[in-house]
Amino acid sequence: MSNAMITVIKPCAELLRYVRYYWVLKSREQFSVLTFPIGCPQIIFHRRSPLFIPELSVSQDKFTISGQANFPAHITSGGDTEMIVAVFYPHTIGMFIGTPPSAFYNSEISGFDIGNKSLNELASRIFDCENTTQSIEIIERWLLAKLKYRHDTLNLKRMGAAVSSLMRNPALQAKELADSVYLSSKQFGRIFNTYVGMMPKEYARIARFQKSMWLLQNHCQDYADIAYCCGYSDQSHFIRDFRQFSGTTPSQITNPYSDLFTTPA
Repeated sequence: MSNAMITVIKPCAELLRYVRYYWVLKSREQFSVLTFPIGCPQIIFHRRSPLFIPELSVSQDKFTISGQANFPAHITSGGDTEMIVAVFYPHTIGMFIGTPPSAFYNSEISGFDIGNKSLNELASRIFDCENTTQSIEIIERWLLAKLKYRHDTLNLKRMGAAVSSLMRNPALQAKELADSVYLSSKQFGRIFNTYVGMMPKEYARIARFQKSMWLLQNHCQDYADIAYCCGYSDQSHFIRDFRQFSGTTPSQITNPYSDLFTTPA
């Protein structure tokens, strides 16, 4: 994607707790990029040709909701790409779209299929919009309007606290996380899955992988140290999980980058 233009936009102050950032990609080139589980659901608007995902044998819909995933995937473009992506925090997307992210675990679904009239109208406005700058403004107004009528619930706050704890210490066990937010293990697992889109133990593995990627990104090459810092039982455990989520080994990866632990400027 040497000639691709990527722009990152910070959300307004009122949305900072819910939306990590927006990004816009424009490219007239064909490309294929290997992507990894990032731990954050996304809403994607394709103003030109959608991307193809060989691992799922599908093209993204022009209006796609991308859920939590536990596998690496290639995304390919035919050379006519203009996409706008809203990246949410792990636990916040459901409060805006009215559908729990557990409904699109390990999948990319058409946003038109969830039966949300307001969301469908938003997509139509994006596709009729003159440019991406206006599109981001429209998305922000729509999210703010939803936020006006949807205040933080106790469970949303609990899941936000649990995710923050995992970000600080991915080695935490589900029982420890449940205790920290005053829920039984069974209640915690059910609520976490509803809000985040996968079970706590599996999400902790994504967090460990992403933290290891962040350490590699910051030039740490001591795999035993990475394993210790990320909560793996040993170096072999780290390399095994890394291969599962990236399709390669730490020594073979080029330009490591952690989406979960890095907020673009």
